[in-house]
Amino acid sequence: QGQLVESGGGLVQPGGSLRLSCAASRIIFRIYTMAWYRQAPGKQRELVATITSSNRTNYADSVKGRFTISRDNAKNTVYLQMNSLKPEDTAVYYCNARRSDPFKQYDYWGQGTQVTVSS
Repeated sequence: QGQLVESGGGLVQPGGSLRLSCAASRIIFRIYTMAWYRQAPGKQRELVATITSSNRTNYADSVKGRFTISRDNAKNTVYLQMNSLKPEDTAVYYCNARRSDPFKQYDYWGQGTQVTVSS
């Protein structure tokens, strides 16, 4: 069973930066597509960014140009660099790992880390 542990959340002022980390264990990290999701109070969970095993990235329109997802396969870790943060970025951020083969879909989640953007 895969395990994901997020870190790096906290309180930051508008315009500030944070870097989230997600350390994976018990999975062959390099073959997984990794993603960051977020969920604000009273809202549905939404996809923020993804990075495939071949390092292709994709971003939600709301974070394009401000957030960067990256991965270090040697450290089994995925990152989310968040710049120019806005109050609407306030949410719990979740790390996700997924892959599928002809027989099964593998889907793992972290416990989440709170990001609060406020003055």
